[in-house]
Amino acid sequence: MPSYLQEYKQKLVTAAEAVKVVKSGDWVEHAFGVCGANELDQALAQRVNELYDVKIRVDIGVWPHYSLEADPTGEHFQWHAWHFGGLDRKYYNQGQMYYVPMKFHECPRMTRNDCAGPNVFMATVAPMDRHGYFSFGAGAPSAMAAAETADYVLLEINTNMPRVLGGNQEHIHISQVDYVVESSNQPLPTLPAAEPSEVEKIIAGHIIERLYDGCCIQLGIGGIPNAIGTMVAESDLKDLGVHTEMYVDAYLKMTEAGKITGAKKNLDRYKQVFSFALGSRELYEFIDDNPGVIAYSVDYTNNPYIVAQIDNFVSINACIEVDLFGQVCAESVGTRHISGTGGQLDFVEGAYKSKNGQSFICMPSTFESQGQVVSRIKPILTPGSIVTDPRTATHMVVTEYGIANMKGKSTWERAEALINIAHPGFRDELINEAESMRIWRRSNRIPSNV
Repeated sequence: MPSYLQEYKQKLVTAAEAVKVVKSGDWVEHAFGVCGANELDQALAQRVNELYDVKIRVDIGVWPHYSLEADPTGEHFQWHAWHFGGLDRKYYNQGQMYYVPMKFHECPRMTRNDCAGPNVFMATVAPMDRHGYFSFGAGAPSAMAAAETADYVLLEINTNMPRVLGGNQEHIHISQVDYVVESSNQPLPTLPAAEPSEVEKIIAGHIIERLYDGCCIQLGIGGIPNAIGTMVAESDLKDLGVHTEMYVDAYLKMTEAGKITGAKKNLDRYKQVFSFALGSRELYEFIDDNPGVIAYSVDYTNNPYIVAQIDNFVSINACIEVDLFGQVCAESVGTRHISGTGGQLDFVEGAYKSKNGQSFICMPSTFESQGQVVSRIKPILTPGSIVTDPRTATHMVVTEYGIANMKGKSTWERAEALINIAHPGFRDELINEAESMRIWRRSNRIPSNV
């Protein structure tokens, strides 16, 4: 029997046995998304009365938050997130979750150098291969950084986790693990592709007009990326490339339509590069053992220096609101936290520095709140809102009314460009506000109500 098989057997324990390494006061780090702890956290929750002040960090926690549910006061288990998913947001709204600000490409460095702990690292992984390696599968952003710095590494084996090939830090060897738990192999959490609204389809249409053969595409999450995937699949575009943090079903749709080959990429040619995947079961099956789709740690995928080396890079992300100076908020509504900075700023910076690169920040021009229509383009951001992209970084802002390029423009030119893509019902009001803020020239269009 090979030595690593013997080592596996020696380290194989129950979840209850594995989590005995957690002590009061420890920091426990979960791997990203579907690679987070499931049955290990369930076992940890059973120790609620034995432990105090255990701090848990997740990054888009998609598995049930068992230990949090076991201790709603936070006296025993206190949860934190690098980025909020739907479950995390729910608990934050109940006062049970804290956010850790970051630029995503810096997460591995912060984990190694700046964070408290982790004392214990937990991850759900694919079964060990014949060489003694476990794949982080759909969640490789900073898993290896946490494993390297943790006192204890606990792995939960799930046969539903895809085995993803990769460029760096996407696997961990049995020799680097303290305990292995064979789980009951629950299906991985899925994220249904958001059906785009008619407005989102119009926004996607503006962007499609700017794409051309050989572009390398990064997509965020939501209806607009899904609309773009559908439109690209139905278009005449060809030889597109992929370099992204998040691998979503839109890429699967474009690949199946033969639009993605990576043949024109000047970095990782022919490979679709990503850091984590979140989507349908079909998406997880597609990335399983697929040589054309490779995972890297997020300090590679999101590093603006790396992104800038990829010619014809196109970054497409969403936001909550934009002010007339070009500041973008994509993570909070006032002081109420929604998601996180994530990799948006990474790709905004990197894409603009790419040869022929384009960065698009997308949003419908309005939303409805308490029966009232509200403009997403505002004179200033809602007080308390977090600036995700500073005005110096913002490239192009897109609504259903068109595209506003912020680069190289003075404050009044920015205001004018943004007002031109605002909902017509709010333009006069925005002009008046721009005048009062001294970012509007009298030679510009005068509001109709003057």
